[in-house]
Amino acid sequence: MKDKFLAIVNPAAGGGRSAKLAGAQLARLKEKGLRVDAIASMAPGHAVQLAREAYDQGYRRFLAVGGDGTAHEIINGIFSREGQTDRVELGFLPMGTGNSFLRDFTDKGAESSVEALLAGRKRCVDVLRLCHATGIIYSFNLLSVGFTADVGALANRRFKAFGHLGYLLGVFVRVLQLKRRAFKLRCDDETSWDDRRCLFLTFNNSKFTGGTMMIAPTADPSSGCIEFVRWGPIGRLGLLKMLPRLYDGTHTQHPLSETRRVKRVQFALDEPVDVMIDGEIVTVILRGIDVLPGAMDVYV
Repeated sequence: MKDKFLAIVNPAAGGGRSAKLAGAQLARLKEKGLRVDAIASMAPGHAVQLAREAYDQGYRRFLAVGGDGTAHEIINGIFSREGQTDRVELGFLPMGTGNSFLRDFTDKGAESSVEALLAGRKRCVDVLRLCHATGIIYSFNLLSVGFTADVGALANRRFKAFGHLGYLLGVFVRVLQLKRRAFKLRCDDETSWDDRRCLFLTFNNSKFTGGTMMIAPTADPSSGCIEFVRWGPIGRLGLLKMLPRLYDGTHTQHPLSETRRVKRVQFALDEPVDVMIDGEIVTVILRGIDVLPGAMDVYV
């Protein structure tokens, strides 16, 4: 099994686009000599179970056929296993709404992913680990709280059917409902807590979110660090002026923006908050975030 890929297909990804295109793409890979087995997930969270079972059966190469959410579930199925020690590899057939992670490496989407798989072109990347009051969640893209998570929550719950337009709708609704809150935390060896109000905090492994938003323009998924971006309590008018700059990364030049690389983050929160993780939303009581350096190989 170790030399074969297991393609986990999310038929719902991309508004159903994955279900229409996955078969032809997988057939193309097989024609080119790639050994691939395939299975479809049936509901949100199912890919976690499929990946965990596949690892137990001996698979060490996985192919996420869908969006960032599909890859996120596969990673959590693997890394949440007790006793998981063998190195795993992950490839992509991007057919989801955002496919943010791959934008760090290419703007050619599925074409570049197929080339990487056929050429065996891969690199090691870090994995982020979020500890919360009731468990652990793994991330390969980013985690965020505040405005960015508020937008993601609204877009996922109300506007997901509209794709990228739904994300933009979420942005403008949350601008009208703007909240600036404190998320009490400290990083690495700091002894004092930071409880300043902010617009958002993001803890990044890669540059992009929401498809084309470059939240962390200097993030490197192989750095062994968390790229921590903090944006202070900007007002509505200032935020509206700055929104276009979220797409080219120049928002980090704003006086209220701070960026630094850290190894671990500790939170002191008593209430659950919405957290955006790889484009998905969870509501948890945060405890901490750390990084697993070079924990996985990805085909890019």
